[in-house]
Amino acid sequence: MSFELKLSRLDEIAQINPKRRVTKGVQVPFVEMAALPQNSRDIQRSDVEVRVAKSAGAHFKNGDTLLARITPCLENGKTAQVNCLDAELVGEGSTEFIVLCGIDPKDDDYIYYLCRDPEFRKYAIGRMEGTSGRQRVSWQSIAAYEFQHIPPNERRASAKALAAMDNRITLLRETNATLEAIAQALFKSWFVDFDPVRAKSEGKLPDGMDVSTAALFPDAFDEAELGLLPKGWQVEALDDVAEFLNGLALQKFPPTGVNDLPVIKIAQLRKGDTAGADLASGLIKPEYVIQNGDVLFSWSGSLEVEIWCGGVGALNQHLFKVSSSRFDKWFYYLWTKHHLESFRQIAASKATTMGHIQRGHLSSAKVNVPNESVLKVANALFTPLVERIVHNALQANTLANLRDTLLPRLISGQVRITDAEAELEKVTA
Repeated sequence: MSFELKLSRLDEIAQINPKRRVTKGVQVPFVEMAALPQNSRDIQRSDVEVRVAKSAGAHFKNGDTLLARITPCLENGKTAQVNCLDAELVGEGSTEFIVLCGIDPKDDDYIYYLCRDPEFRKYAIGRMEGTSGRQRVSWQSIAAYEFQHIPPNERRASAKALAAMDNRITLLRETNATLEAIAQALFKSWFVDFDPVRAKSEGKLPDGMDVSTAALFPDAFDEAELGLLPKGWQVEALDDVAEFLNGLALQKFPPTGVNDLPVIKIAQLRKGDTAGADLASGLIKPEYVIQNGDVLFSWSGSLEVEIWCGGVGALNQHLFKVSSSRFDKWFYYLWTKHHLESFRQIAASKATTMGHIQRGHLSSAKVNVPNESVLKVANALFTPLVERIVHNALQANTLANLRDTLLPRLISGQVRITDAEAELEKVTA
């Protein structure tokens, strides 16, 4: 693919801060800066608040691009395309957003991906002004950005190919959210609320359960330390059913330039990848090397429990790697997740700048351990769910890497659409 070398200004195809009107005093969808993703396209609907409109700040509708203009959000790549509003609604957001859309709406997608181009971000960062810590790029500078002109049909086809990847990534992540919700609901029903046992104690067949599976559950309770427990089950401490390996102070293991590993801290755990992470020497004990599928628990600051799928890395302090020689992954993952909210409350009560929990809190957190027959059938049910979640997450990350690799080449016309589609077929086959 070759085009005559010609540069175009962004404002030749884009409106910058287009006029979008809301009525002051009415409730409107509101998007905070924190809701803007760094490495993905979509704003989560759960991150959209409802507030009384002030008519100040940014205003936008579906299809618009939101670009963070202030440090460090611009440097971190906070850029999103709005797809989270009900039809025809106009949303309100941070005053630190620049809103962009196509003069022709057919260019909306291309404008979003142009704003994701590393060259565009480099340009925008280089034109930030203001005092240290509060630097911003002006909309005028954004409007003046020059890019390689390619014919409208070609640039729109390129954006369509990139959007297809993002749509697939979104679908995989939405599927995982559904699978996670199913797993947690079933886990709570069986092992926290004891629904099958309660049904059998009343002479009923548990809802949604076949006779042979129901027969594995007891039909009575014993008195236990924390209340009623299904007959034949045991109560154990969370740190007895799983090992919680605390990470290293990895500043003591500086990179050597050979086989270095990205350092996985709380920030990496929250965003799910190691882009921009510090490096540490790969000469650390194997148990401190994180692999895809490992369960990680940040016990200080922002408490999170996740199955890591962001690639090999080094376990930093303030993170536990959770594992078990006795139980399958789903069991200790879901039990740690079950106690997460109480751990967060404990951390929030700490009179320190960074709340945390201690190992004693792991011992105080109790786990209901079923009999072997129930555990066996639960393994057969929950393990494939967790494996599918990991598979989907890894495929989403592979697609995201492919998208980021192809993006600058597609939007500049260096790569043919047929080539991009062939690469996509390899990943999704």
